[in-house]
Amino acid sequence: MQFAPVLRSEWLKIRTLRSLPGALLALFAVTTAFSALAGISEMPDDFDPLYISLSGVMPGQIAAISFGTMAVSSEFQGGALRVSLAAVPRRGRWFAAKVTAIAVPALVAGLLTALAALLAARAGLGSLADGLTGGEQVRGVVGCGVYLMLMALFAAGLTALLRSGVATLSVLIPFIVVVSFVIGDAAGPVVDFLPDRAGQLVFQQTHEGPLGPWSGLAVTALWTAAALLAGAWSLRRRDA
Repeated sequence: MQFAPVLRSEWLKIRTLRSLPGALLALFAVTTAFSALAGISEMPDDFDPLYISLSGVMPGQIAAISFGTMAVSSEFQGGALRVSLAAVPRRGRWFAAKVTAIAVPALVAGLLTALAALLAARAGLGSLADGLTGGEQVRGVVGCGVYLMLMALFAAGLTALLRSGVATLSVLIPFIVVVSFVIGDAAGPVVDFLPDRAGQLVFQQTHEGPLGPWSGLAVTALWTAAALLAGAWSLRRRDA
């Protein structure tokens, strides 16, 4: 079977499983709401207006992770994977179509979410955000959209490896909430290379450490590629 009909089939699954569009709506709503609240909060003198404007991504990314997780974990319920692979015996082609069907809506939703969050926060910040250049704002929005897509794909690859949505969320959510933000601050420079913290440099106006905005996003992309390769390996080696 050619790639295009496989992709259409996987896109149909994404559209018709109600929890998946719901996760993207939650991504938009949560991120925008938290960024708007951050914009009207009292700011210290040395605050980063770009990071504050896109700070809603921190809670909102859980919805992106859930989207990638549920899109893959649904295949491991009720024998759905056996049906999918019976229709598309070439497992690599099927997984590539699944990944593409996750990546495109996640990227579109991420870009729209980042733009809405930036506008909402800037409305609250007012003149405090005047120091932001157009290039910095474009970099923040585009980078944020790509970051959210990468986190969704990272979760998708890990779910394919673990074959469990519950296991994936049990690993990733505590990691992001506890390890990255609580323990990470005491871990020194190594924290810059964690998959979430590295990517978040792209929506910071100023940054310190060994990575810059785009090199940090590249580190997140490498983590994502590793997770997807591990998921593809598991799919090829294990029974459906």
